[in-house]
Amino acid sequence: MTRYLILGVLTGFLLVTSGCRPALSPKATVFKPIVPRILDADNALAEARALVALGPRAAGTPGARQAAGHLLVRLQAAGVQSTLDAFTDETPDGKVTFWNVMGVIPAAGPDSPRGREAAKAPWIFLGSHFDTKSGLGSGFEGANDSASSSGLLLELARVLQAAGPLPVNIGIAFFDGEECRQSYTARDGLHGSVHAVRALCLNRRVDQVRAVIILDMIGDRDLTVTIPRNSTSDLTSRVFRAAAAEKVRDKFALMAGAMLDDHQPFLEAGMPSIDLIDFEYGSAPGRNDYWHTPQDTLDKLSAESLGIVGRVVIRVLNDLMMEAVSGRQTPDAR
Repeated sequence: MTRYLILGVLTGFLLVTSGCRPALSPKATVFKPIVPRILDADNALAEARALVALGPRAAGTPGARQAAGHLLVRLQAAGVQSTLDAFTDETPDGKVTFWNVMGVIPAAGPDSPRGREAAKAPWIFLGSHFDTKSGLGSGFEGANDSASSSGLLLELARVLQAAGPLPVNIGIAFFDGEECRQSYTARDGLHGSVHAVRALCLNRRVDQVRAVIILDMIGDRDLTVTIPRNSTSDLTSRVFRAAAAEKVRDKFALMAGAMLDDHQPFLEAGMPSIDLIDFEYGSAPGRNDYWHTPQDTLDKLSAESLGIVGRVVIRVLNDLMMEAVSGRQTPDAR
């Protein structure tokens, strides 16, 4: 019997599977790049719409717990091994229970037992928060922030699961508690991503992580992805190259400054990370006046924008996976 154990899907999430074939002689993993157009942007928008239909998802509320359960079911429906990770954390309002939704698409090679391949393969994590800002009323939709990125992440998970075998382990992470209650401090905001990073450090998986790609606010009809300066420069360059190849380079720009988002805890732990966020979500170019207001509604989103970001992400993943197959190591330039 060949048994394999995959450790450290952000939260120490364990996946055990057994098989019955002997080890074969190692050969180079064959990887066929994923065709970006296979991503179904309409499906991504439908997933975002279904999440909004559940109502507000402020962390620590029944709405957040319901949303986490919904995302878990949707991941499992796509065939992704997944689980709920409940944890408590201190907040300005005392201890609160949060729910991260974690999934894994383990690496596999055609000529080696799947567990052995996964154990030695690099990791790439894709993440989105799913909670909504609190205090904005019972009808607050949080359509762009954060249903758009969560809907796209579900569609990306479906595409990646169907595309296997892949030469890297793919982690899928839906974070709870990204939004702060008062102002961002060590006890307020980024709860889900900080918790996940602690688990990665505990399980000594940091050195295996080749990239963390965070999606946030990427459904705006007037798309302008503003990549924060505190993103790993190598990943930023890859995104710009991918956008140029997709002929949407004009939709991607560098933000004037840094951004505190779910990529930051990963950066601080030494993992290459990037935040794909459109922080110009408003009534006129350059404005952000829909953000954290009741104006953040589904009618502001478009499948076209979700498709643009999704296809660019797939191109970046292809780039990283081809590099993993060839064994090349790009100098780290955070």
